[in-house]
Order: sequence, then structure tokens, then C-alpha cells
Amino acid sequence: MKHVAKSLFVATALFFGVSTAAQADEQTVRDAIAQALPQYQLESLERHEGTGLYVATLQNGPVLHVTADGSYLLAGDMYRVEGGNLVNETEQAKLAKIEQIPESEMVVYKAANEKAHISVFTDITCGYCRMLHKEVETLNDMGVTVRYLAYPRAGIGSEAYNDMVSIWCSDDPKKWLTDAKLGKSVPQNTCTNPVASQYRLGNAVGVRGTPSIILDNGKFIPGYLPAEELAKELNL
Repeated sequence: MKHVAKSLFVATALFFGVSTAAQADEQTVRDAIAQALPQYQLESLERHEGTGLYVATLQNGPVLHVTADGSYLLAGDMYRVEGGNLVNETEQAKLAKIEQIPESEMVVYKAANEKAHISVFTDITCGYCRMLHKEVETLNDMGVTVRYLAYPRAGIGSEAYNDMVSIWCSDDPKKWLTDAKLGKSVPQNTCTNPVASQYRLGNAVGVRGTPSIILDNGKFIPGYLPAEELAKELNL
């Protein structure tokens, strides 16, 4: 029993030692980011098990990979070599965040015979968004469901933001989103809605303009693509 108790004591001590060290590293990383990039707020911080680096997501800023001592900050995507292929882990993380959003919080144009889906950060005042929207029916015929997330480029509280809140709160968001992209006025509505949270999510995953398209394989396309090219990207 003494040996068992001693083993448990040692294991517990090691556990708390590792936990304390990890907490110290995390605080070091937080302090380093705050000092080096005071213009950004830290949205989330997670330790990457494969590399030991900390993955820091900044509000309205880039994703950083930071050493445990806070001495090095790398901005950009992280790739994993897997069987001779490169897997973009940063894009996969973006996709995971978007896939967690229920479709009930999006404006969805569903394909009758769905083979793939795209998630699109959109703004009703964006010319290229309107071009893409004209091709929704074509995409649906190809088996592609189009799922819209709100990204009013002028920011929260802008006229476009208020109009998109009205669309999301309307009795028929698909109809009013289409009308808005045709330049028609939208009846004002208010309700509990996800427009602000989707705008902030867009900033977090690297949206810098609209449309920003995320394919269901995780690829991020920052801009408009015609339906035929989107279908090729989706291997259809």
C-alpha cells in the first residue's frame, strides 16, 4: 500500500507540475502578444499538441503561432505533412468554426440533390456578392447548397448591418436577401439575431472582403468565382 500511495503521490505531483508549467507558458504567451500587438484583443488561445506552439486568434486580426516563451510569433497558415500531402490545419480550424453554426442561423438556398455546400460571408451592398447570388440557382442545379453568413463590410451599426438584421429577422429571409441584392428596400425588422456574431466570426477566420467563400473541404476562397469554377473546386 505504501508503494501504491507513493506512486499516486508522485503521479499527482507530476500532473500538477505539468499543469502549472502549462499555465505559466500560456500566461507568458498572453503577455507577449499584449506587449507586441496592443492594438488587438486576444479572442482565443490554444496549445497545438503536434508542435507545442500556441495558436492565438486575434479579434479582427491574423491567426498567430507563438512559441511557449513568447519570443517568436508566426502569422499565417500551418500545414501538416500527411502521407506526402500537405494539410492546411488553419483552414480546417476555420471550417470547424463555421460548421458549428446551425443552418437555422444562416440564409440557406438548398440544393434538391445536395452533393456539396459552400458557406459564404456576404454583404448586400457588394457588387461581386450580387454576381454570385445570380448564380445560386445554377449552383443549386449542380447540387451545391449555398449557405449565407452576414458580413456587413461597413461594420456593426451601419445601414447595411441594420438591413441585414431586418433580413435575418424577416418572415422570408431568402426572398428579402434576394430583393436586397437587386437593390430593393428591406422592411425594417428587429429580433434576437446572429448578424453581429457572424460579422465577428468573419473577422476571426480572416474575412477581409466579400464574398468570402468557404468550401466544405475547408478551402478558403477570398473573392468571387463563377459557378463552373466553384464546381471544379468542389470536385463536381
